[in-house]
Amino acid sequence: MTPILFALAPVFLLIFLGYLLKARRLVADAFWAPAEKLTFYLFFPALLVGNTATAELAEIEVLPMMAAVASGILSVAGMVTLFGRRFGVDGAAFTSLFQGAIRPNSYVGIAAAFALFGDAGLTLVAVCIVVAVPMVNLLSVVVLVRYGAVSGPSTEKLSRGRQKALLGVATNPLILACLLGALLNFSGVGTPSLAAPLVDILGRAALPVGLLAVGAGLDLAAARQAGRLVAAIAAVKLVALPAVTFLACKVFAVGGLTATVSVMYASLPGSASAYVMSRQMGGDAKLMAGIITATTLAAILAMPMAILVLGGG
Repeated sequence: MTPILFALAPVFLLIFLGYLLKARRLVADAFWAPAEKLTFYLFFPALLVGNTATAELAEIEVLPMMAAVASGILSVAGMVTLFGRRFGVDGAAFTSLFQGAIRPNSYVGIAAAFALFGDAGLTLVAVCIVVAVPMVNLLSVVVLVRYGAVSGPSTEKLSRGRQKALLGVATNPLILACLLGALLNFSGVGTPSLAAPLVDILGRAALPVGLLAVGAGLDLAAARQAGRLVAAIAAVKLVALPAVTFLACKVFAVGGLTATVSVMYASLPGSASAYVMSRQMGGDAKLMAGIITATTLAAILAMPMAILVLGGG
């Protein structure tokens, strides 16, 4: 347990530092939005392209891993759909519970995989991103269209929501970076020699800037106000989803580091993009902010436990 904690400590300390910088106004508020935009569109894609383009992809159990990750997400999504309304919440709040249960913060996942397992972990988490990000986006849109507090005919809402989700997935720079890296890898080109140093420099900025931005987005007041709902959904996201993913790895014969990274990815805190989607599509944005904050804080212990107990770390 101790080596895992030490490896993950810088990840969460950077998140905490980002929170302090924002809370104490040590950095202008205007800094955070462009910093996150640069990270999303430039720094993290560069890191993923550079790693995936030179990785030993032939040694990875790609299809079984993708099946295990997808099965975990679908199982927990089904569980929340069946039982989530028993909390007595309205439709908008239910959408936040749903997103909080399945949407991972890939920034934290990339940083954690690299800190724990180096380049091999980064390559495996890229596989998780390719399967998980499109799936959670599409599932979230369906639930938001069905239960969100957006006016208009349901068919019109569904059409708009589907188009928005498909466009978001098709243009997601993290997914595109993983696919471009894989294409360069399988074609034998690798990272072009002229571009390699630039990609490497940009990639180095991804982890510190991305994690600081995660911390700056935390909302402790929203987490306190949400109370039991946050605690319940945090347990689903940080305990149930990793456990189900672990069982899926057993079913699909996924083992070793591949299984460990799959479980680690399942144990990630909630994604800040869920808050944006809640605001745009009639979800409970305040509750969503509370869930993101609570799962991020709880992940400090939940992620090492999931890796140790379920991932064989």
